[in-house]
Amino acid sequence: MERIIFYLIALIMIVFAIKAVSSRKMLRSVIYLLFVLIGISGIYFMVDYSFMAAVQLAVYAGGVIVLIIFSVLLVHHIELQLDVSSLSQRILAGVLSLAGLGLTLFAIFTYQFNPVENSNTIEIADIGRGMLSYEAGGFILPFEVISVLLVAVMIGAIVIAKGKRLEQ
Repeated sequence: MERIIFYLIALIMIVFAIKAVSSRKMLRSVIYLLFVLIGISGIYFMVDYSFMAAVQLAVYAGGVIVLIIFSVLLVHHIELQLDVSSLSQRILAGVLSLAGLGLTLFAIFTYQFNPVENSNTIEIADIGRGMLSYEAGGFILPFEVISVLLVAVMIGAIVIAKGKRLEQ
């Protein structure tokens, strides 16, 4: 049953991801992206990563999407028609996507995953120390990358909010 739910969530995420990048309506693309991010949190819940699922919902599905929607609504571009990309841009995007997929699959298949004992005694303080640790197994680099990503999202939201006024 879990496998069926996983494939259903994955299929929904793939369909909405394709719709998010192929829709010419700005607001619809953002809503499709919201469904993809909610699907990612659903997969986190399935593998019992409740903390990551909550962060996914709060930061990305909540914060980033709301920021983009506010910027779209702020400049009254609700029905903004996005430009159709040229064939060369589509081919370049496809090649880069396939290269990223290849790199991801290479990393997954060459990494030695070690099984971890099922321990339910992890506390939030341990997660915080792990996130900010410089030692082996620490997550300070991904934590900083996420903060840079959020700054980039805020800059993107400002650029979208400026709209045509930025070009003048």
